[in-house]
Amino acid sequence: MNAGANFGINGRFLTQPVTGVQRYARNVVEAMDRSLATARASAELLVPAGTADPHYAAISRRELGPLNGHAWEQLTLAMRWPDRLLSLCNTGPVAKADQIVCIHDANVFTAPESYGRAFRTFYGLLQPQLARRAARVATVSNASARQIARYLSLDSADIAVLPNGHEHALAWDPSLAELAPSVIEDGSHPRRFVLAIGSRARHKNMQLLVDIAPDLAAMGIDVVIAGGDAGIFAPETLKSAPNVTVIGRISDHDLAYLMDRALCLAFPSWTEGFGLPIVEAMARGCAVISSDRASMPEICGDAALMASPAEPAAWIRQVRTLAESAQLRDDMVGRGRERVRLFSWDTTANGYISLMQDPRRSMARRAEPASPLAEPRIAAVVATLGRPEVVSRTVRHLLATQALKPSTVIVSCADVSDAGDLADLAGVTILTGPTGLPRQRNTALDALPADTDIVAFFDDDFVADADWLAAAARTFHDEPTVVGFTGHVLADGIKGPGIAFDEAARIVATADPKSDWTWIEPYSPYGCNMAFRASSIGDLRFDGRLVLYGWLEDRDFAAALARKGGRLVKCADARGVHMGVKGGRVRGERLGYSQVANPVYMLRKGTMSIPQVADHIFRNLASNVAKAPWPEPFIDRRGRLRGNVLALADVLRGRIEPERAARLQPKTGT
Repeated sequence: MNAGANFGINGRFLTQPVTGVQRYARNVVEAMDRSLATARASAELLVPAGTADPHYAAISRRELGPLNGHAWEQLTLAMRWPDRLLSLCNTGPVAKADQIVCIHDANVFTAPESYGRAFRTFYGLLQPQLARRAARVATVSNASARQIARYLSLDSADIAVLPNGHEHALAWDPSLAELAPSVIEDGSHPRRFVLAIGSRARHKNMQLLVDIAPDLAAMGIDVVIAGGDAGIFAPETLKSAPNVTVIGRISDHDLAYLMDRALCLAFPSWTEGFGLPIVEAMARGCAVISSDRASMPEICGDAALMASPAEPAAWIRQVRTLAESAQLRDDMVGRGRERVRLFSWDTTANGYISLMQDPRRSMARRAEPASPLAEPRIAAVVATLGRPEVVSRTVRHLLATQALKPSTVIVSCADVSDAGDLADLAGVTILTGPTGLPRQRNTALDALPADTDIVAFFDDDFVADADWLAAAARTFHDEPTVVGFTGHVLADGIKGPGIAFDEAARIVATADPKSDWTWIEPYSPYGCNMAFRASSIGDLRFDGRLVLYGWLEDRDFAAALARKGGRLVKCADARGVHMGVKGGRVRGERLGYSQVANPVYMLRKGTMSIPQVADHIFRNLASNVAKAPWPEPFIDRRGRLRGNVLALADVLRGRIEPERAARLQPKTGT
């Protein structure tokens, strides 16, 4: 690196209130300044007029006018700085392509309810454009890279991961605290307290701590919540509790005072790009209890106790465990101090300097820690009827090839003989019960192990890629509000004569892992390959009245689940082939009847809209009419058309009984 001005740094962060994003920028630039000074190199910090001078050694300050705020960044900075630019705080000038931009998280997409409408609209428009034009996108964790890739149409492998550091927390001086000493009792026997740091944004989940406060009070433990509310957030109104103190924004020295005396830091967020308070607490010798979602397990490793943000009882247990064992707390403190050595501002700063020299430079990723929480318990469910050879091959393939093994496989059928030779296969449970896809799936749901985290449903003729379950697990881990998931069908034999198993396995094994799309939302799951968060299902079951047509019952179930709260997505990382085996399939009259009766029934339930119903019926009816004179040899078009007509007649008479399809007797000889 030469001694001239090598690049510019977007210094708008110096004009903003200090939240986690601005703290990241300040510490990265300070560390870059030290590194550049040692190398006798330089850079320029570009700021709006009137911005205070931070007095760096190797990074000179240059004021660019006019304007300020977003207008300065998008217009003045873009027009007046011709060279390479580093933007560290989620935004940058869209017009500038020669730019490295750090996008800290995808929370505006994953947790939009946490942000004001204007903010999420602006970011929703700006960040996709930035990601498309920037020379390189960086972020702060592997989990954040995966989320950003989904929403901004990037390859996560191309996103540079440059995490937060911890050293700044060691410089805080608790003796300079002003507010904190008056917040907690400082006598000879002060009450113990749990510390939480964060805004009242909904994804921060501070209400969980308020909800468990009475249980903590019974243990003699208070809750202290610190942190300011930036104007970008839609604040959550916290309920009150006698042993909860909300103190708002405080100084770093006050934070040090509280961390040094707290029983632990509680960090219950639903989603975070990094979770800076975690490493700050660890650096200061404060034990941590953290959410087990998004980036938090990656940051914590084995140096924190973990709990689901959806399970208040788990947080009570973890606090009690820590309160009752001084040895465990000391162990967590020691592990935390060791863990934070992985997160250094100097290392991150040098990573950015390297990227500014060559934006396409490969950046080594830190391996995510192994953790019992990293591998959810997955139940794979396959409903089958009358196709023992098919289900035997697909289930055996699933068990043999999945990188993330299911904890249990349930084959739901009418008779044990339907499962072929799977009855003697270790890890497979055969269940028998009423026939019909919804009822067979419900039989499996009723028998799920209590500790199941994810339930995946596969058709008996679906051949899954080896990474299917792992991709689903990553999604549910990274995206706390996703409740339903479906993958990418590489080839669908249902639309033709069918695909043989060996050919399906070949397609899966040889398919290009790259796709021209990554993520589609919302997307109603396609039943041949779909998964759901088990905790979201609860007592919901597939509608047994939708006896036929193996897609609309899935759509009905997913819509009912989404109405309870949650998102439905389609992901290109989970791939497979639907063989579309014709043996054992429903005759035309029955399927044709369901093509009309099912959507009308779902309209009455509220799980399909009028436009969706009209489009669905029209497309099926038009296809059956057009092709009935010269039907495909593998589709009973004339039977389907007769079923369509019969169902339409029933609808006109006000008779909406989707289960009637199972009672229809198909005509022969036509």
